[in-house]
Amino acid sequence: MDTELKCNRLTCRKSLTDKAVVVGLFCHFLFQLDCANELFNAARLCPACESSLSEPDDVVVSPRSLYIVCSLHPSNDYKTSVLSGLTPSIILEICSRAIAFWQYQIHQENSFQQAVLRNLNDKNSQLQKQLDNVVREANGEISLLNNKTADLERDLEVERRKVRDLQDGTREREKEYQKLKVQEQLA
Repeated sequence: MDTELKCNRLTCRKSLTDKAVVVGLFCHFLFQLDCANELFNAARLCPACESSLSEPDDVVVSPRSLYIVCSLHPSNDYKTSVLSGLTPSIILEICSRAIAFWQYQIHQENSFQQAVLRNLNDKNSQLQKQLDNVVREANGEISLLNNKTADLERDLEVERRKVRDLQDGTREREKEYQKLKVQEQLA
């Protein structure tokens, strides 16, 4: 199948390429070996759905390691030895359970991706609201600054008029002074 399996531990989600621990006859969860060793040391509960793992085949303990791990790419010899001697109806039942397992994994991945999408959409909405608030505040500040600029420009124009009036007055006084100076020199 083209779909890759991923560790069902939400904090891990790494792709499972070679080996995995399959948990439970009914819950069908998969974990990478490191996660399984960490999760099952504490309790015999499925860490994904918290179902009790009371059946002997739910999580199998091995003397060499904590779990007997299933190979995701078993050899042809292994496949033959496991299926040899089984009736076609049992083999079909095994195939049916394997397909159900894959359907469940695909459903789980889809649900996880939908949750991630919802989370991202929620964060996007929050960020959009924050951005809208920042833009609204910035536009308010810009409007205030534009008003202050307009006020300052009006004040500047008033001051320029005063300076022109003073310059005009100074020129008039200079002319009068020059006239008086000329009259004084003539007299």
